[in-house]
Amino acid sequence: MKPAILIVEDEPGIADTLQYALSTDGFEPLWVATGEAALARLREASPALVILDIGLPDLNGFEVFKRLRAFSEVPVVFLTARADEIDRVVGLELGADDYVAKPFSPRELVARVRTILRRVAKAAPAQPPLPFAVDAGRRSIRFYGRPLELSRYEYGLLKTLVEHPGHVFRRDVLLDKVWDTSSESLDRTVDAHVKTLRAKLKAVAPTLEPIRTHRGSGYALAEDLPAALP
Repeated sequence: MKPAILIVEDEPGIADTLQYALSTDGFEPLWVATGEAALARLREASPALVILDIGLPDLNGFEVFKRLRAFSEVPVVFLTARADEIDRVVGLELGADDYVAKPFSPRELVARVRTILRRVAKAAPAQPPLPFAVDAGRRSIRFYGRPLELSRYEYGLLKTLVEHPGHVFRRDVLLDKVWDTSSESLDRTVDAHVKTLRAKLKAVAPTLEPIRTHRGSGYALAEDLPAALP
């Protein structure tokens, strides 16, 4: 499967050049022209890397980056027509992986993309990506691209499990993390919400069991979920 690269650029000529350079070098380029469209696309599925123009017509590229970081750690390369040093400093201090000023060599940019992806691959844990997309700002979670209708506590439970796949959480630990006040029936409170969560996940993927019960211990999110539904 070709690595997907999301291009967020409002100038069609530049976007076309990038798409051609990336596609001929073994990538799958995806293009959107606005910051809002980029955030919507990224909430549905995460590409391998984002090339993000700073001067977008709706949102400043830095603002898009800040919103993106609320729910994704995908690598980002900033693209700008301004070569001012202050822009470069701000971009990198925000946590971007690289910064390229226009005009630029498409081949050089593709080479930088490959370098970043190699670095990320070395640093990433050896486990498949999870089919969940958490948007902390909107307190929402997508499962295989589909938004889940979650209550406050269902969201808190699932977010906790998704952030630590494979980790077994005791019921009392989940209660402390998710609920504001203590309960006299810890097991029944957590168990009831896990039951409703399972039903909502099964409505999306009937054959999967994302939340596993560890008898006598608690609950954990499965680490072996497929990246896509068949």
